[in-house]
Amino acid sequence: MSELELTRLVECVPNVSEGRRPEVVEEIVAAFAVPGVLVLDRSSDPDHHRTVITLMGPGPALVEGAVAGAEACARLIDLNQHRGVHPRMGALDVLPFVPFGAETRLRGGDDLDLDCADLAERAGRRIAGEAGIPVYLYGAAAHHPGWAALPAVRGRGFEALRADPPEPDFGGPGLHPTAGATAAGAREVLIAYNVELAGADLDLARRIASAVRERDGGLPAVRAMGVPLANRKLVQVSMNLLDWRATPPAAAVAAVAGLAERAGARVEASEIVGLVPAGAMEGVDPADLRLRDFTPDVFLESRLLQVLTTVKENR
Repeated sequence: MSELELTRLVECVPNVSEGRRPEVVEEIVAAFAVPGVLVLDRSSDPDHHRTVITLMGPGPALVEGAVAGAEACARLIDLNQHRGVHPRMGALDVLPFVPFGAETRLRGGDDLDLDCADLAERAGRRIAGEAGIPVYLYGAAAHHPGWAALPAVRGRGFEALRADPPEPDFGGPGLHPTAGATAAGAREVLIAYNVELAGADLDLARRIASAVRERDGGLPAVRAMGVPLANRKLVQVSMNLLDWRATPPAAAVAAVAGLAERAGARVEASEIVGLVPAGAMEGVDPADLRLRDFTPDVFLESRLLQVLTTVKENR
Protein backbone atom coordinates (compact mmCIF):
# COMPACT_ATOMS: atom_id res chain seq x y z
CA MET A 1 0.00 0.00 0.00
CA SER A 2 1.55 3.29 -1.09
CA GLU A 3 1.87 6.43 0.99
CA LEU A 4 -0.89 8.00 -1.13
CA GLU A 5 -3.22 5.08 -0.37
CA LEU A 6 -2.48 5.35 3.35
CA THR A 7 -3.84 8.89 3.38
CA ARG A 8 -7.10 7.51 1.96
CA LEU A 9 -7.65 4.79 4.56
CA VAL A 10 -10.96 4.62 6.42
CA GLU A 11 -11.57 2.71 9.64
CA CYS A 12 -14.70 0.61 10.16
CA VAL A 13 -15.65 -1.01 13.49
CA PRO A 14 -18.49 -3.53 13.14
CA ASN A 15 -20.08 -4.60 16.43
CA VAL A 16 -21.52 -8.10 16.11
CA SER A 17 -23.95 -9.81 18.50
CA GLU A 18 -21.88 -12.95 19.02
CA GLY A 19 -19.21 -13.45 21.66
CA ARG A 20 -19.45 -17.08 22.72
CA ARG A 21 -18.90 -19.22 19.60
CA PRO A 22 -15.35 -18.68 18.30
CA GLU A 23 -16.04 -20.61 15.11
CA VAL A 24 -18.97 -18.34 14.26
CA VAL A 25 -16.92 -15.22 15.01
CA GLU A 26 -14.18 -16.54 12.74
CA GLU A 27 -16.62 -17.08 9.88
CA ILE A 28 -18.10 -13.60 10.27
CA VAL A 29 -14.68 -11.93 10.41
CA ALA A 30 -13.66 -13.82 7.27
CA ALA A 31 -16.79 -12.52 5.51
CA PHE A 32 -15.86 -8.90 6.26
CA ALA A 33 -12.32 -9.46 4.98
CA VAL A 34 -12.98 -8.99 1.28
CA PRO A 35 -10.03 -7.98 -0.97
CA GLY A 36 -8.63 -4.62 0.09
CA VAL A 37 -9.90 -4.82 3.69
CA LEU A 38 -7.39 -5.27 6.52
CA VAL A 39 -8.54 -6.96 9.72
CA LEU A 40 -6.64 -5.26 12.54
CA ASP A 41 -8.38 -6.70 15.57
CA ARG A 42 -11.28 -8.67 16.96
CA SER A 43 -12.34 -8.60 20.61
CA SER A 44 -15.03 -10.96 21.96
CA ASP A 45 -16.69 -11.03 25.37
CA PRO A 46 -19.04 -13.83 26.52
CA ASP A 47 -20.90 -11.75 29.12
CA HIS A 48 -21.58 -8.94 26.66
CA HIS A 49 -22.10 -11.67 24.02
CA ARG A 50 -20.52 -9.33 21.53
CA THR A 51 -17.52 -9.02 19.24
CA VAL A 52 -15.92 -5.78 18.13
CA ILE A 53 -13.99 -6.01 14.85
CA THR A 54 -11.57 -3.33 13.68
CA LEU A 55 -11.19 -3.02 9.90
CA MET A 56 -9.17 -0.65 7.76
CA GLY A 57 -9.18 -0.08 4.02
CA PRO A 58 -10.35 2.09 1.13
CA GLY A 59 -13.97 3.17 1.44
CA PRO A 60 -15.39 1.09 -1.44
CA ALA A 61 -13.75 -2.10 -0.17
CA LEU A 62 -15.16 -1.50 3.32
CA VAL A 63 -18.65 -1.14 1.85
CA GLU A 64 -18.26 -4.48 0.05
CA GLY A 65 -17.01 -6.06 3.26
CA ALA A 66 -19.90 -4.60 5.25
CA VAL A 67 -22.46 -6.17 2.93
CA ALA A 68 -20.74 -9.57 3.03
CA GLY A 69 -20.39 -9.34 6.81
CA ALA A 70 -24.04 -8.41 7.26
CA GLU A 71 -25.11 -11.40 5.17
CA ALA A 72 -22.95 -13.69 7.31
CA CYS A 73 -24.39 -12.24 10.52
CA ALA A 74 -27.93 -12.77 9.27
CA ARG A 75 -27.13 -16.37 8.36
CA LEU A 76 -25.33 -17.28 11.59
CA ILE A 77 -26.99 -15.28 14.40
CA ASP A 78 -30.56 -15.55 15.70
CA LEU A 79 -31.35 -12.73 18.11
CA ASN A 80 -34.35 -14.67 19.41
CA GLN A 81 -31.80 -16.99 21.03
CA HIS A 82 -29.33 -14.26 22.02
CA ARG A 83 -28.92 -13.02 25.59
CA GLY A 84 -26.10 -10.76 26.77
CA VAL A 85 -25.61 -7.76 29.05
CA HIS A 86 -24.91 -5.36 26.19
CA PRO A 87 -27.88 -3.67 24.48
CA ARG A 88 -28.36 -4.75 20.85
CA MET A 89 -30.81 -4.27 18.01
CA GLY A 90 -29.20 -6.43 15.35
CA ALA A 91 -26.99 -9.39 14.55
CA LEU A 92 -24.73 -6.84 12.87
CA ASP A 93 -25.62 -4.33 15.55
CA VAL A 94 -23.52 -1.26 14.75
CA LEU A 95 -21.50 -0.35 11.65
CA PRO A 96 -19.56 2.90 12.15
CA PHE A 97 -17.21 4.40 9.56
CA VAL A 98 -14.41 6.46 11.13
CA PRO A 99 -11.98 8.93 9.48
CA PHE A 100 -8.36 7.78 9.65
CA GLY A 101 -6.28 8.79 6.64
CA ALA A 102 -5.30 12.42 6.20
CA GLU A 103 -7.70 12.82 3.27
CA THR A 104 -10.74 11.18 4.87
CA ARG A 105 -13.44 13.15 6.66
CA LEU A 106 -16.54 12.59 8.70
CA ARG A 107 -18.82 14.22 6.14
CA GLY A 108 -18.51 16.31 3.00
CA GLY A 109 -15.89 16.86 0.32
CA ASP A 110 -15.70 16.16 -3.37
CA ASP A 111 -14.56 12.52 -3.18
CA LEU A 112 -17.37 10.37 -1.78
CA ASP A 113 -14.98 7.46 -1.21
CA LEU A 114 -13.39 9.57 1.55
CA ASP A 115 -16.72 10.66 3.08
CA CYS A 116 -17.61 8.42 6.04
CA ALA A 117 -21.24 9.51 6.13
CA ASP A 118 -21.68 8.69 2.45
CA LEU A 119 -19.97 5.32 2.93
CA ALA A 120 -22.42 4.53 5.76
CA GLU A 121 -25.34 5.42 3.49
CA ARG A 122 -24.00 3.27 0.65
CA ALA A 123 -23.42 0.32 2.96
CA GLY A 124 -26.82 0.77 4.59
CA ARG A 125 -28.70 0.86 1.31
CA ARG A 126 -26.99 -2.30 0.10
CA ILE A 127 -27.37 -4.17 3.40
CA ALA A 128 -31.11 -3.50 3.30
CA GLY A 129 -31.38 -4.50 -0.35
CA GLU A 130 -29.06 -7.52 -0.39
CA ALA A 131 -29.18 -8.91 3.16
CA GLY A 132 -32.78 -7.91 3.89
CA ILE A 133 -31.81 -6.15 7.12
CA PRO A 134 -33.34 -2.72 7.76
CA VAL A 135 -30.79 0.02 8.47
CA TYR A 136 -30.97 3.14 10.62
CA LEU A 137 -28.43 5.89 10.00
CA TYR A 138 -26.81 7.55 13.02
CA GLY A 139 -24.02 9.95 13.94
CA ALA A 140 -22.85 12.27 11.17
CA ALA A 141 -24.80 10.11 8.68
CA ALA A 142 -28.16 10.59 10.47
CA HIS A 143 -31.07 11.93 8.43
CA HIS A 144 -33.54 11.81 11.30
CA PRO A 145 -32.95 14.79 13.65
CA GLY A 146 -33.18 12.61 16.76
CA TRP A 147 -30.81 9.86 15.66
CA ALA A 148 -27.40 11.45 15.94
CA ALA A 149 -26.74 9.54 19.20
CA LEU A 150 -26.63 5.75 18.89
CA PRO A 151 -28.69 5.07 22.06
CA ALA A 152 -31.56 7.07 20.57
CA VAL A 153 -31.54 4.79 17.52
CA ARG A 154 -31.16 1.49 19.38
CA GLY A 155 -33.68 2.34 22.09
CA ARG A 156 -34.44 -0.63 24.34
CA GLY A 157 -33.16 -3.12 21.80
CA PHE A 158 -34.33 -5.88 19.49
CA GLU A 159 -37.40 -7.02 21.40
CA ALA A 160 -38.84 -3.53 21.88
CA LEU A 161 -38.06 -2.44 18.32
CA ARG A 162 -39.61 -5.59 16.91
CA ALA A 163 -42.89 -4.75 18.64
CA ASP A 164 -42.97 -1.14 17.44
CA PRO A 165 -40.18 -0.28 14.96
CA PRO A 166 -39.74 3.30 13.75
CA GLU A 167 -39.43 3.58 9.99
CA PRO A 168 -35.82 2.79 9.01
CA ASP A 169 -33.78 4.78 6.51
CA PHE A 170 -33.42 1.70 4.31
CA GLY A 171 -35.48 -1.48 4.16
CA GLY A 172 -38.23 -2.50 6.50
CA PRO A 173 -40.80 -1.55 7.57
CA GLY A 174 -40.39 -4.38 10.10
CA LEU A 175 -37.19 -5.85 11.52
CA HIS A 176 -35.53 -8.93 10.07
CA PRO A 177 -37.07 -11.83 12.06
CA THR A 178 -33.72 -13.14 13.34
CA ALA A 179 -31.12 -10.48 12.46
CA GLY A 180 -33.05 -7.42 13.66
CA ALA A 181 -31.73 -4.12 12.31
CA THR A 182 -28.35 -2.44 11.87
CA ALA A 183 -27.28 1.07 12.87
CA ALA A 184 -24.85 2.34 10.23
CA GLY A 185 -23.16 5.65 10.80
CA ALA A 186 -20.16 7.93 10.79
CA ARG A 187 -18.35 9.05 13.92
CA GLU A 188 -14.99 10.11 15.24
CA VAL A 189 -12.68 7.71 17.09
CA LEU A 190 -14.33 6.16 20.14
CA ILE A 191 -12.64 4.18 22.92
CA ALA A 192 -14.61 1.33 24.45
CA TYR A 193 -13.23 1.15 27.98
CA ASN A 194 -14.46 -1.09 30.79
CA VAL A 195 -13.61 -1.01 34.49
CA GLU A 196 -14.27 -4.07 36.65
CA LEU A 197 -15.10 -3.65 40.33
CA ALA A 198 -14.46 -5.98 43.26
CA GLY A 199 -16.49 -5.72 46.44
CA ALA A 200 -19.36 -4.07 44.58
CA ASP A 201 -22.83 -5.14 43.55
CA LEU A 202 -24.75 -4.27 40.40
CA ASP A 203 -26.56 -1.39 42.08
CA LEU A 204 -23.24 0.30 42.94
CA ALA A 205 -21.92 -0.25 39.40
CA ARG A 206 -25.03 1.41 38.01
CA ARG A 207 -24.78 4.32 40.43
CA ILE A 208 -21.15 4.89 39.48
CA ALA A 209 -22.05 4.69 35.78
CA SER A 210 -24.71 7.35 36.31
CA ALA A 211 -22.24 9.56 38.17
CA VAL A 212 -19.56 9.43 35.46
CA ARG A 213 -21.65 9.69 32.28
CA GLU A 214 -22.05 13.07 30.68
CA ARG A 215 -25.84 12.80 30.34
CA ASP A 216 -26.22 12.81 34.12
CA GLY A 217 -23.68 15.57 34.75
CA GLY A 218 -20.52 13.48 34.85
CA LEU A 219 -17.43 13.42 32.65
CA PRO A 220 -17.51 15.08 29.23
CA ALA A 221 -18.10 12.83 26.21
CA VAL A 222 -18.68 9.71 28.31
CA ARG A 223 -21.48 7.16 28.03
CA ALA A 224 -21.60 4.50 30.73
CA MET A 225 -23.66 1.63 32.09
CA GLY A 226 -23.25 -0.80 34.97
CA VAL A 227 -23.45 -4.49 34.04
CA PRO A 228 -22.92 -7.87 35.75
CA LEU A 229 -20.12 -10.19 34.61
CA ALA A 230 -21.39 -13.65 35.53
CA ASN A 231 -18.35 -15.42 34.11
CA ARG A 232 -15.95 -13.36 36.23
CA LYS A 233 -18.25 -12.97 39.28
CA LEU A 234 -17.72 -9.22 39.17
CA VAL A 235 -19.58 -6.12 38.07
CA GLN A 236 -18.38 -3.67 35.47
CA VAL A 237 -18.72 -0.01 34.57
CA SER A 238 -18.76 -0.21 30.77
CA MET A 239 -17.92 3.10 29.07
CA ASN A 240 -17.70 4.63 25.65
CA LEU A 241 -15.24 7.53 25.60
CA LEU A 242 -16.57 9.55 22.67
CA ASP A 243 -13.72 12.08 22.75
CA TRP A 244 -10.53 10.77 24.33
CA ARG A 245 -9.02 14.23 24.39
CA ALA A 246 -11.85 15.43 26.62
CA THR A 247 -11.85 12.31 28.81
CA PRO A 248 -8.95 9.89 28.30
CA PRO A 249 -8.94 6.42 29.90
CA ALA A 250 -6.80 7.64 32.80
CA ALA A 251 -9.40 10.23 33.78
CA ALA A 252 -12.24 7.75 33.39
CA VAL A 253 -10.68 5.06 35.58
CA ALA A 254 -9.67 7.63 38.20
CA ALA A 255 -13.26 8.83 38.48
CA VAL A 256 -14.63 5.30 38.75
CA ALA A 257 -11.96 4.30 41.30
CA GLY A 258 -12.68 7.30 43.49
CA LEU A 259 -16.41 6.61 43.58
CA ALA A 260 -15.84 2.90 44.20
CA GLU A 261 -13.45 3.51 47.08
CA ARG A 262 -15.93 5.80 48.81
CA ALA A 263 -18.41 2.92 48.76
CA GLY A 264 -15.90 0.35 50.06
CA ALA A 265 -15.18 -1.26 46.68
CA ARG A 266 -12.12 -1.19 44.45
CA VAL A 267 -11.02 -1.45 40.82
CA GLU A 268 -10.08 -5.04 40.03
CA ALA A 269 -8.95 -4.41 36.45
CA SER A 270 -9.75 -2.42 33.35
CA GLU A 271 -9.78 -3.30 29.66
CA ILE A 272 -9.77 -1.61 26.28
CA VAL A 273 -12.12 -3.27 23.84
CA GLY A 274 -10.60 -3.18 20.38
CA LEU A 275 -7.83 -0.69 19.63
CA VAL A 276 -6.94 2.76 20.94
CA PRO A 277 -5.07 5.74 19.44
CA ALA A 278 -1.57 5.96 20.91
CA GLY A 279 -2.21 9.57 21.93
CA ALA A 280 -4.90 8.47 24.38
CA MET A 281 -2.26 6.70 26.48
CA GLU A 282 0.55 9.22 26.15
CA GLY A 283 2.36 9.72 29.46
CA VAL A 284 0.30 7.01 31.17
CA ASP A 285 1.70 3.91 32.86
CA PRO A 286 -0.66 1.07 31.89
CA ALA A 287 -0.14 -0.40 35.37
CA ASP A 288 -1.84 2.66 36.85
CA LEU A 289 -4.96 1.77 34.85
CA ARG A 290 -4.74 -1.89 35.94
CA LEU A 291 -5.13 -2.83 32.28
CA ARG A 292 -5.59 -6.53 31.73
CA ASP A 293 -3.17 -8.16 29.27
CA PHE A 294 -1.82 -4.83 28.04
CA THR A 295 0.65 -4.86 25.15
CA PRO A 296 1.62 -2.11 22.68
CA ASP A 297 -0.41 -4.08 20.12
CA VAL A 298 -3.48 -2.32 21.50
CA PHE A 299 -2.40 0.90 19.77
CA LEU A 300 -4.22 1.41 16.50
CA GLU A 301 -1.20 2.80 14.68
CA SER A 302 1.09 -0.04 15.80
CA ARG A 303 -1.41 -2.70 14.80
CA LEU A 304 -1.89 -1.14 11.37
CA LEU A 305 1.87 -1.10 10.80
CA GLN A 306 2.14 -4.76 11.84
CA VAL A 307 -0.65 -5.85 9.50
CA LEU A 308 0.72 -3.84 6.58
CA THR A 309 4.17 -5.35 7.14
CA THR A 310 2.72 -8.86 7.20
CA VAL A 311 0.78 -8.21 4.00
CA LYS A 312 3.92 -6.90 2.28
CA GLU A 313 6.01 -9.88 3.39
CA ASN A 314 3.40 -12.34 2.14
CA ARG A 315 3.25 -10.88 -1.36
